[in-house]
Amino acid sequence: MAEDVEPVTDDLLVLLLRQLTVESDRFAEMFGEAHGLHRTDLNALAVIMDAARMGTPMSPSALANALHLSASATTAVLDRLERAGHLHRDRSATDRRKVELRMHEKAREIGAEFFLPLGERYAEAWREMEEDERRTVVRFLRSTIAATVEVRGRLAP
Repeated sequence: MAEDVEPVTDDLLVLLLRQLTVESDRFAEMFGEAHGLHRTDLNALAVIMDAARMGTPMSPSALANALHLSASATTAVLDRLERAGHLHRDRSATDRRKVELRMHEKAREIGAEFFLPLGERYAEAWREMEEDERRTVVRFLRSTIAATVEVRGRLAP
């Protein structure tokens, strides 16, 4: 197979990452269009969902930082998501002054219905990868994400 003999250069890796980013964006845009969500709304839901998966409460200010949004832009995103029934804002159980963002179960179900086939197809595509290959991919992705965050931080105003 040609891809097995093609040299794995930095340029090839950048090209493939860019193609994956474009295809992932196009896929997410389809979901957004089907459910009347802006791209920022989808990113907000992903950040909130990932925080919940890690057991970390997500506050509006933490979301603003994660998405690099102003307070007013964050409020607009949260208002849209709340009106659409995707999330709710609750008072923290440990500090009633704090607000925590939580996704509605229905939002999770709608997201799973759309994104699950992609996850299943990914799993099928990766099935033949050995554990050591998967660990290499994880290391590659983590280091690439860290590098992106680091450079973005240096270039941000």
